[in-house]
Amino acid sequence: MYLALNESRRSTIREISEAYGISRNHLMKVVQRLAVLGYVDSTRGVGGGLSLGRPADDIRLGRVVMDMEPDMALVECMRPDGQCAISSACRLAGALDRALAAFIDTLNQSTLADLVRPGDAKRLRMRLHIEPLGTSEKDAAA
Repeated sequence: MYLALNESRRSTIREISEAYGISRNHLMKVVQRLAVLGYVDSTRGVGGGLSLGRPADDIRLGRVVMDMEPDMALVECMRPDGQCAISSACRLAGALDRALAAFIDTLNQSTLADLVRPGDAKRLRMRLHIEPLGTSEKDAAA
């Protein structure tokens, strides 16, 4: 969300971790995975930083969850190599499979762009201490 709210420039791990109050180490691991998957563009060096790897309206939330969490097995019997003693007579896995499919389907009805709609973006930028769009360019010109 931070990158979608701050599309006018590249962001750093440091500023994102400070804005959300999360570990830089953890964020670096998440960003690395997102970059491999093409959701984030990561550039090192002077002028480097992070930006979205594709348009926010092309990023479906359910797809991100599935890509980031490939093992969505909620219980042992949902694993391909599951060793549950009652799995052949139990209906829990089927119920959980349907619930998980509904969850992902619901998330896929939204994109990253939906989360940062203009009406919400101003409040989100304020909470994350992101300068309003155009502010940094105006300050640089002055």
